[in-house]
Amino acid sequence: MTTLKAGPTFDEVAVGDQLPTLELPITRTLITSGAIASRDYQDVHHDHVLSKERGSPDIFMNILTTNGLVGRYVTDWTGPGGVLTDVDIRLGAPNYPGDSMTLTGVVTGVEEPTGGSEGTEGYGTVEIAVQGANSLGDHVSGTVRLRLPAASSAAGAATAVAEPPGPDDRRSR
Repeated sequence: MTTLKAGPTFDEVAVGDQLPTLELPITRTLITSGAIASRDYQDVHHDHVLSKERGSPDIFMNILTTNGLVGRYVTDWTGPGGVLTDVDIRLGAPNYPGDSMTLTGVVTGVEEPTGGSEGTEGYGTVEIAVQGANSLGDHVSGTVRLRLPAASSAAGAATAVAEPPGPDDRRSR
């Protein structure tokens, strides 16, 4: 079993807190697999010849992959206790293969936990401004809103996850 590290509780977060920086290499595989996984079969995301015919220097990342990477960036920080509620992003400079994107974020707002609706009791809302830049400029900018558990409801928030079977695991599947 692997235990996922619990992220911050709502009580540990303040406006101005910086999220750790994440640098992601932009590869052809990442661009193409992200497009396929999101069922975006536009040729500009997988065919470099057609991309060039359409005026682009190469294939480029689609917005759905960027959206997923922004979500991953924030949930890497929150750990398993964070629940994304809104991701509002805008694309800028394209992500081309061979470049890298550096994601940064800062907490811009916090709302105290309320009684809330079922499933939200004991959770506070956090707003994070996120930016992802590459060598051409800002690829993505936007705001992510999420719920984080208050310290009183996060006791034991680390989550155990079963390891996938290894190559020598003879259990029936």
